[in-house]
Amino acid sequence: MTFSTLVSAQTLSDHLSDPNWIVIDCRHDLANPEAGQAAYAQGHIPEARFAHLDRDLAGPTVAADGSFRGRHPLPDRTDFLATLRQWGINEHTQVVVYDAHGGMFAARLWWMLRWVGHQAAALLDGGLQAWQSLDLPLSTDTPVVVKIGNIQERSALTKQLSVEDVLRNLKEQGKALIDARSPDRFRGENETIDPVGGHIPGAGNRFFKDNLTADGRFKTSEQLLQEWQAIIDEPSEAVMQCGSGVTACHNLLALEIAGLHGAALYPGSWSEWCSDPKRPVA
Repeated sequence: MTFSTLVSAQTLSDHLSDPNWIVIDCRHDLANPEAGQAAYAQGHIPEARFAHLDRDLAGPTVAADGSFRGRHPLPDRTDFLATLRQWGINEHTQVVVYDAHGGMFAARLWWMLRWVGHQAAALLDGGLQAWQSLDLPLSTDTPVVVKIGNIQERSALTKQLSVEDVLRNLKEQGKALIDARSPDRFRGENETIDPVGGHIPGAGNRFFKDNLTADGRFKTSEQLLQEWQAIIDEPSEAVMQCGSGVTACHNLLALEIAGLHGAALYPGSWSEWCSDPKRPVA
């Protein structure tokens, strides 16, 4: 059985010795970029590899033409596939990603695996807290990858828009733009990460944490369907964005759980958008 959205802590525990399953720890702290790796060293799910948001899940922030691509632009696909192979991921590996932050960072890797055509990628529902709530073990050992993986690039299971596409959409207004940041940052208040406060004109707001229940697990598919259908009319005409293209992936995962397929990601998101003063701000 292939898991392509969520997997429970119990199911992961049952498959932990399965050589076809690989676990990736995606813990991170935007204010302290090395905190995730430090937490991983103190204890992680046994045999889990570690993915650093800045180094493994993002590429250079400045393009060849000198333009700013956002705080976490997508890496080169070839480089990303090489990283996946270094983790031992094969064509048919079931990948499970997790963090300790409700999935806000792990969802980025889930989306990126789909970006290179790998469908067998799922997020640990409830994250590390769900694992620990079952009194399951942690390890401080760094796993040794005995054999490099053979994963190959396949047709993307995702869609994405460039900043030029988003600018064009401002005029045509054909796609619904949904911002995953907190409501205060969306309104331009308490902005401590990016140099400009506000949002892209015409965007709506769906805070990614609204996809979760109080215990950090995702809401049911039925509840997510009801909530998201009140926000967007047609998922294939919707675009998810956030501050830097990370938590927007959480909303994309929620849409997949709800059975609403086809929404796109604007990877550069607000951090890229606001870097050019000629672009309008709301």
